[in-house]
Amino acid sequence: MLYLPRGCCIKLCAASKVSKQFYLQRTLSSTYLSSMPPKRVLVSYGVDVDAVAGWIGSYGGEDSPNDISRGIWAGTIGTQRLLKMFAKYDIRCTWFIPGHSLDTFPEDMAAVRDAGHEIGLHGYLHENPADMSLEQQEAVLDKTYRQLTEFTGKPPRGSVAPCAEGTKLLLKYGIEYDHSLQHHDCQPYYPRIGDTLTNIDYSKKAEEWMKPPVRGKPSGLVEIPGNWYIDDLPPMMFIKSAPNNHGFMNARDVESIWKDHFDYFYREYDEFVFTFSIHPDVSGRPHVLLMHERLIEYFKQHEGVEFVTMEQICDDFKLKNPPILPAERGAVLR
Repeated sequence: MLYLPRGCCIKLCAASKVSKQFYLQRTLSSTYLSSMPPKRVLVSYGVDVDAVAGWIGSYGGEDSPNDISRGIWAGTIGTQRLLKMFAKYDIRCTWFIPGHSLDTFPEDMAAVRDAGHEIGLHGYLHENPADMSLEQQEAVLDKTYRQLTEFTGKPPRGSVAPCAEGTKLLLKYGIEYDHSLQHHDCQPYYPRIGDTLTNIDYSKKAEEWMKPPVRGKPSGLVEIPGNWYIDDLPPMMFIKSAPNNHGFMNARDVESIWKDHFDYFYREYDEFVFTFSIHPDVSGRPHVLLMHERLIEYFKQHEGVEFVTMEQICDDFKLKNPPILPAERGAVLR
């Protein structure tokens, strides 16, 4: 009798040397696998309901009746199809709803809320914070923060900045997490606030702009990483004003890219988050819905995979990495 680690054993029968070696290798492999750390994978869908707001604020379709009609389709048909898919797989996720989408499609957004999904901030008209004054940014955040609080009965905990541009104002309003930045691609983190860069100015001496970045201070805001490579809109949405954006990339090619990301993370990390950014405008289309169904079923085949909301990711991360709290939740409302 040959004894192996952790109490495992095999009996070497009267067989050939090759058979003995085969049995030994197989048992050692099983023992090795059983000693590996368990996997824990938090998969989360972030659904940005850009709809009409996206065409007015970012996509250059505000003067196109056809593009506006596509936005209406996204806020109604696309939204309802995604709700049906998530219900099929018993998945609760996070919907980032611009204030304009909430005002335009109150019944459809109520269906999102009533299905038990988390709802987070996403601007009002999908405006780009980088093009706005601080006063404009605060006015938009204040309006949408109060709007979502009234709609859901509780202050929103998370935000996606339209065009993925961050803002310090989130800290003032006690927002606990953001899903916009990309310092990492599969691990949450606390981003710094106040980093400064020196841009190139060819009208000045090189010594004046050859300077390293200056690091800011750590914040208590959890960053749940975004990723343009796990976003449905860039490859699969036709936007006539965007150069090279044909929107007709094969969904199976996108599926392959997303699966490769997942497979690499699963091989290299015992714990990681896998966060999508999707839009009813795109993922409500039949060919993309079928892609999501295949991906969901593929992920579910892997040990340790859980489908969660982004606030659950935030809570899990803060439990293991105590934050510097940015503000008391709902403090601005009082």
